[in-house]
Amino acid sequence: MRNHDLVFLKQFSMIIAFLAALTIVLILAGMYINAQQEAEPNPVAEAATQDRLRPVGGVYAGATGAAAAAAAKAAAAAAAVGQVAYEGTLDGSVIYAALCGACHTSGAGGAPKMERAAWTARIAQGAELMHKHAIEGFQGNAGIMPAKGGNPALTDEQVIASVDWMVDNLK
Repeated sequence: MRNHDLVFLKQFSMIIAFLAALTIVLILAGMYINAQQEAEPNPVAEAATQDRLRPVGGVYAGATGAAAAAAAKAAAAAAAVGQVAYEGTLDGSVIYAALCGACHTSGAGGAPKMERAAWTARIAQGAELMHKHAIEGFQGNAGIMPAKGGNPALTDEQVIASVDWMVDNLK
């Protein structure tokens, strides 16, 4: 090798070594700076942690305990009301328009349309069985009825009210 090749190789090696050392210094500096900053709390993880730490039940003793138990029961009932579909209405026409009509207007999935001829066999079986099939779901030869019309937020009373409204309003 010629002398100028050796000079180039030596200078090139020094530049590569300098860049490698600079890279390591920058990585270490970045790690140090990152370690100095406090991590932002993750709200989802914090909520999950609080949910896991929440007591499963409570001990209520004496008169104070009875009052606390009543308050807890009222709070649970108030929270449950907010989770009921259609604001807890028992108006069958509202529930039909919002949910049932999607299938019973078009006959999708074999659902009987709002015509008396399509419902005569079902009416003959009795209201109790129709209510049971609407609440629990049913799969027969004619089609499929999902439990609570596919909306688990409906109460049994809401389902019964909508079935009764449908039977009363057949053409």
